[in-house]
Amino acid sequence: MSHVADSHDLIRVQGARENNLKDVSVELPKRRLTAFTGISGSGKSSLVFGTIAAESQRMINETYSAFVQGFMPTLARPEVDLLEGLTTAIIVDQERMGANPRSTVGTATDANAMLRILYSRLGQPHVGPPTAFSFNVPTRKASGVLSTEKAGGRVEKNVVREVVYLGGMCARCEGMGSVSDFDLTELYDEDKSLAEGALKVPGYSMEGWYGRIFAGFGFDMDKKLGTFTKKEREDLLYKEPTKIKVEGINLTYEGVIPKIQKSMLSKDVEAMQPHIRAFVDRVITFQTCPECDGTRLSPEARSSKINGKSIADLCAMQISDLAEWVRDLDEPSVAPLLKGLRELLGSFAEIGLGYLSLDRPAGTLSGGEAQRTKMIRHLGSSLTDVTYVFDEPTIGLHPHDIQRMNQLLLQLRDKGNTVLVVEHKPETIAIADHVVDLGPKAGTAGGQVVFEGTVAGLRKSDTITGRHLDDRASLKEVVREPSGALEVRGASTHNLKDVDVDVPLGMLCVVTGVAGSGKSSLIHGSIAKRDGVVVIDQGAIRGSRRSNPATYSGLLEPIRKAFAKANGVKPALFSSNSEGACSTCNGAGVIYTELGVMATVETTCEECEGRRFQAAVLEYTFGGKNISEVLSMPVEEAVGFFADGDAATPAAHKILERLADVGLGYLTLGQPLTTLSGGERQRLKLATQMAEKGDVYVLDEPTTGLHLADVEQLLGLLDRLVEGGKSVIVIEHHQAVMAHADWIIDLGPGAGHDGGTVVFEGTPAELVKARKTLTGKHLAEYVAR
Repeated sequence: MSHVADSHDLIRVQGARENNLKDVSVELPKRRLTAFTGISGSGKSSLVFGTIAAESQRMINETYSAFVQGFMPTLARPEVDLLEGLTTAIIVDQERMGANPRSTVGTATDANAMLRILYSRLGQPHVGPPTAFSFNVPTRKASGVLSTEKAGGRVEKNVVREVVYLGGMCARCEGMGSVSDFDLTELYDEDKSLAEGALKVPGYSMEGWYGRIFAGFGFDMDKKLGTFTKKEREDLLYKEPTKIKVEGINLTYEGVIPKIQKSMLSKDVEAMQPHIRAFVDRVITFQTCPECDGTRLSPEARSSKINGKSIADLCAMQISDLAEWVRDLDEPSVAPLLKGLRELLGSFAEIGLGYLSLDRPAGTLSGGEAQRTKMIRHLGSSLTDVTYVFDEPTIGLHPHDIQRMNQLLLQLRDKGNTVLVVEHKPETIAIADHVVDLGPKAGTAGGQVVFEGTVAGLRKSDTITGRHLDDRASLKEVVREPSGALEVRGASTHNLKDVDVDVPLGMLCVVTGVAGSGKSSLIHGSIAKRDGVVVIDQGAIRGSRRSNPATYSGLLEPIRKAFAKANGVKPALFSSNSEGACSTCNGAGVIYTELGVMATVETTCEECEGRRFQAAVLEYTFGGKNISEVLSMPVEEAVGFFADGDAATPAAHKILERLADVGLGYLTLGQPLTTLSGGERQRLKLATQMAEKGDVYVLDEPTTGLHLADVEQLLGLLDRLVEGGKSVIVIEHHQAVMAHADWIIDLGPGAGHDGGTVVFEGTPAELVKARKTLTGKHLAEYVAR
């Protein structure tokens, strides 16, 4: 369906100029499914997320009272002339769920809440309200206070204590499921004294205040820790906070272990500085809580059962099994609740997540799993006429599961909602009612609508997407011979069933299978930690909002040196994190204003106008450009700039070629890393680590976020790695990558406990010929056309 006549049934965008968009105007039909296509960096996200969804959210925020708005982030109006017909936008993206250790699949959806109500109503013995089954609510003792008046008008308080059971948290592990233990040999050296630096804790220098506090508490600073009495050792390690006076100043002494627990272990691991994280990894060992056996729940919560099962038993079940258990539960008194729970658990199975369990920590889900878990929340929603915005919902899905995802997207549309999908997979583009194709290329060469209309129209159009929509890979006629093998024996991580397999070396080996079949468990559990293996995943890149592709890849170093040499000045002037930084914004290009309880507001620095450098530094040029202009260049342009002529810089050119090789030609050198997608992060890591000394490269779904036209380029790069003497192991669902492999290891046959075995090992041609596995059937269909 292309244009709809009635303007009330359209979302109209006029003159959108966010990021690289060039005055884009589109009309999107409401209550239809619109796919946004185009190569990476063509402007899809800028139009869908940066313009349409951003303005919807900004306008919703403005409906709240001024008081409530004070607690919400201040959203800037997108660069657009006109937006009409917007409805409430719900964004379902691939952001990993927060690494909050208290969040599980069950708490992130409504599943745990529904089970808690079920147990509070039907569980025997009855132990209390729904919160009695929550591992996030502590067991408290509530106090009743009784006051009595004595002679002389004095009021005395008699405290009457009554135990009230409120929560289901295990007291030992405080609802975490694991307890931390300290490896004391990593904490201190008992052959040294405190003065000699016996404590190995980062920052515990005895020359500063720590030394004075330890001495002020009464420790003999020159006594070897190995000769401490039992009492002295207890005080050093475990003493509760104690007031002391040091040089006339009131201070608090606290044992080393509680101090570490408060200052280091309470922080999110990802937010730790690398040296602190390394220390924590060395000194802390996590073990399953012996009291609750990892269930996080108190003995009372675990004692209450329905048909012989506790709530902990249900949360540990594979969701597909749990759905069956709930289906068999017949209890008219809670019929509506059971109906809702059956539908919710059914959605997990439909969306290809039936292999998860409700007690799975949310932070361990992949980007694709997290997106599908968020989607489950919305499938059961009674909201209609809202706009759902999806960012590549097929990520991490086997072709078998893509069909189910398509059904769910259509289900949302058929409830009367507008569904906007940014997508590269032809199977999902095919179900769209309307398509907006952006291009013609990426970055500054993109940002225009090159086609708008039906899928049939897109096929006939001469755009990059139109030309590649029906691409089909052909099987290799000749495959490489292995040069050896990595032997895996008895692998049993997660759902793997004692797997024995030889992963061939010296070739392109693709590991495949439906989501949850055990691919990552096999590779990350048995291969990744071996010597010479370089793992390149989609995880966040450690670095601040000041980091960018130039700093991360090491590209800035030769560029700074080239500028310094050409101008006879120091290289430090050409770093926005060093001497050349604008003094007003400290080289950030923006001013961050902390507004207390409100969000941090970001405004472009007026002094340097966002260029990050002092005006004097921008006077220096190299090849006719200043440092700010160079950092604004896309990789593609920079490759040519540093290749020859006055600006020839071989060291920079080499790194830039690698960035272009992995399909990042459209990124600007100075783009903050925080704005990169998971696929872009992985490809940046690949480009950077290609120079490392690894023999075996492991890639986890490198086609994530890649346009059909770019997959070919990626395959060429993988071939070059293998031809250069490397072994490449790729976990992948994309049929073009499977067809290009020398060897395939297929796991299955299903997901979770229905997977975990090797169902096929051999060449792609043998897999297609056999057609026995789900992968084999889908690959056969793909290459046949």
